[in-house]
Amino acid sequence: MSKPWIYTQSFASVYPMYVEKAEKKGRGKAEVDEVIRWLTGYSQSALDDEINGETDFENFFAQAPALNPDRALIKGVVCGVRVEEVEEPTMREIRYLDKLVDELAKGKVMERILRQP
Repeated sequence: MSKPWIYTQSFASVYPMYVEKAEKKGRGKAEVDEVIRWLTGYSQSALDDEINGETDFENFFAQAPALNPDRALIKGVVCGVRVEEVEEPTMREIRYLDKLVDELAKGKVMERILRQP
C-alpha cells in the first residue's frame, strides 16, 4: 500500500501555504511558527532549518524533538476530517497542524490555540 501523497511532500513546500492562510486573516508568520514549535518542540532555529530544507512531512514529524502531549486536546473538523478520529499517527499529526493553523486563521486567541487554561 502506498503512502498518502502528503507524507512525501516537503514541509518547506507546504509551510508557505500555512503562512499565507494566516496572513489572509491578519495573522503573521511568527504566530504560525509559534504553533508549529508548540506542536513539535522544534526550536526556532531548527524550524528555520526545516523550512529551508527538503524534509518530507513524514520525517518532519518523525524527527520532531518533543511532540506536545497537550496536542491530544486538539479536537474538531479540518478539511472535512475529525482530527481526534484519525487513527494513523503521522496523518493525525498533520491534521493537528492543519487544525492549529485553521484556528489561527479564524482569529482564535493564541492561549486557546495552544490549549492553555
